[in-house]
Amino acid sequence: MKILISADMEGATGVTWPADVLPGSEQWQRCRRMFTSDVNAAIAGFYDGGADEVLVNEAHWTMRNLLLEELDERAQMLTGRHKDLSMVEGVQHDPPRGPDGVAFVGYHTGAGSEGVLAHTYLANSITGVWVNGEPASEGRLNALVAAEFGVPVVLVTGDDRTGLDARSYAPPARTVAVKTYVSRYAAVCRPPARTAEEIRAAAKAAAALAVRHDPVHGGPFTVEMEFDAAHLVGAATVVPTVERCEERRVRYTAATMYDGIRCFKAVTTLVSAAIEEAYG
Repeated sequence: MKILISADMEGATGVTWPADVLPGSEQWQRCRRMFTSDVNAAIAGFYDGGADEVLVNEAHWTMRNLLLEELDERAQMLTGRHKDLSMVEGVQHDPPRGPDGVAFVGYHTGAGSEGVLAHTYLANSITGVWVNGEPASEGRLNALVAAEFGVPVVLVTGDDRTGLDARSYAPPARTVAVKTYVSRYAAVCRPPARTAEEIRAAAKAAAALAVRHDPVHGGPFTVEMEFDAAHLVGAATVVPTVERCEERRVRYTAATMYDGIRCFKAVTTLVSAAIEEAYG
């Protein structure tokens, strides 16, 4: 059994504030260890449950946040940016190279939703994302991609609102709330020793769910993205097939979610380049 862990940081133990996840800050250095602790707990749990191999795909910001020197030595880590499928790179491969199940560790709710550091890809500029009319977090987007390759989402960790979100896109998955939402920048947090124990137990149970299924082809997918400023629409519509549908909203349709997430990645890359520091 092979498990892919997609590891994001906003939903990690102890993280509540932008400086906790912004590379280079003192708080980020501190929170990297708690982030690594969460991932190690998941790795240990999956091995407890019978996994033969675990690959961790670093999925936060620069994708160079986890401490490799502190990672469970049984696992391997894919680190760095510019991967075809970004947060779920590796899910597209057939066995034995590809995974039997995927875990979302350190995830969070989507833009426009309640949740600690809630956002979708871009921290502030995207105010909402919808797929076929349904609100879409990063978890939902990535789960739709995984489903096309027959890979189930088996574990989701983050704040308590993230677990509720996961029920809508991966009902069988085990969930762990490492903190309880108070506001976008506040949460009731538990120490890493406690959350690690909970994540490990959940991952052990989740291993039984890591069974590939027939690929789910649910397309076409119509993706809508709303921004906080109208000029960002101009940047987004440089991408072929992306069109303005409202003053601050764009829309595109993709036959598969594989194509859909790659278009999403292109849009967010161009939009990021159009954002000015003070005025957005």
